[in-house]
Amino acid sequence: MSAEAGILYTIGAYCYCSGGNSIMPTATEPRAVSVVILKGGVGKSTTSMNLARQLAERGETLFADLDPNGHATNGLGFEDAYQGETNLGDVILEGTATPHDLIQPTEYGFDLLPSSNTLEDVEKDLAGAMQGSARVKSKIVDPLLGDEYEYIVFDCPAYPGMLNNNALVATGNVMIPIEPGSSAIGGYKRTMERLIEPAREYIDVDVLAIVPNKLSDRIDQQTEDRELLENLNTASYEVNPGQPLQEAIPEFARITAAEFERIDAGDVPAPKPGIRHRSSLSRSLQENKPLQEYDPKSDQIEYYEELAAIVANGGVDR
Repeated sequence: MSAEAGILYTIGAYCYCSGGNSIMPTATEPRAVSVVILKGGVGKSTTSMNLARQLAERGETLFADLDPNGHATNGLGFEDAYQGETNLGDVILEGTATPHDLIQPTEYGFDLLPSSNTLEDVEKDLAGAMQGSARVKSKIVDPLLGDEYEYIVFDCPAYPGMLNNNALVATGNVMIPIEPGSSAIGGYKRTMERLIEPAREYIDVDVLAIVPNKLSDRIDQQTEDRELLENLNTASYEVNPGQPLQEAIPEFARITAAEFERIDAGDVPAPKPGIRHRSSLSRSLQENKPLQEYDPKSDQIEYYEELAAIVANGGVDR
């Protein structure tokens, strides 16, 4: 059996043992979500952190950093926790610690389950563990979601593997950030083909939203921003069973073909859709703060509020 097949069998085994029930909660229930794309440098950690910050306005929220590089953990100022002796493996593999031994309170309304500098070793050990793809669900999400937290947000690695599989099994919901560029759609398709579609053979995985991110150019000209938005807003292929990709685009990035025609004709001013490139977004991480605290007047905060509403509602609601 290949390594990939072994991973999928682990997911399938867990679902079989749990009675084959869907792990996707309804729109009125507490919800966990994975922010993931198999491509680095697209603002995944920034998206997931600011999503957690806005969800904290709606209920108790845990931000879980499953990325071994610890960008979010260190970006929030928890370098000591990243280097700490107790790590995720002690919770989900050894059983010598509980999530509360790791969870750190922050100043921003949400708690942090930090990454660690040993997380790559933990991922290797998960590959040989019984029901290794279900450990985060059984040891972290099941005990905490609904009892202590209304929302859990996972910041996931940019490569396929046991940590991403654990996140999918634990949440059943994903958000996919995507930035302009020649490889943008390729990153999305890679994520679907190598991560989400294989998992869907065994569990329900719902893509809550595709999030255009780090946009900066005009869209009344043939720019990479324009190309990305047209591709996403006119795509006919499905992102979820029975749902075209364009229906998973947040309202702040939704532009119909008719609206593009009016923009090109000069009948309406060109909007600035999507999460835009702002220096305050990168500086906020340097200052160990979410955008809400670093620049509360930023015009991008409302977009993260919309993402939080999408999580709370269980998808884009038009």
